Amino acid sequence: VQLQASGGGVVQTGGSLRLSCRANAPSTSNLFIAWFRQAPGKEREFVAALRWSGADLTYANFAKGRFSISKDNRQLTMYLQMNNLEPEDTGVYYCGTGAPLYRRDARGYGGWGPGTLVTVSS
Repeated sequence: VQLQASGGGVVQTGGSLRLSCRANAPSTSNLFIAWFRQAPGKEREFVAALRWSGADLTYANFAKGRFSISKDNRQLTMYLQMNNLEPEDTGVYYCGTGAPLYRRDARGYGGWGPGTLVTVSS
């Protein structure tokens, strides 16, 4: 399965964006689909994940209360709604899928696409 993230852009501090992640084929419901982000010069960082079934929803601490995941299984698409954005949220956002041992570890995922750039200006 290959994933394609989209929806990035430039917003001001406090603004919102909704990212989309579309898969090119169905996955088994037990697999995870996850968002990660990578700022310049930094490692890829976990944002949020859930199983295609909708179970086991997990957010990074910085995402709790500001970001939310939703999905449309018929469209093979997961969404990341990001509100109250801060300059620290700037980076390339990627989505991946897999059966990781640790759901916050990017090495457990695959199907990465090129990502989508989010820039939050102060």
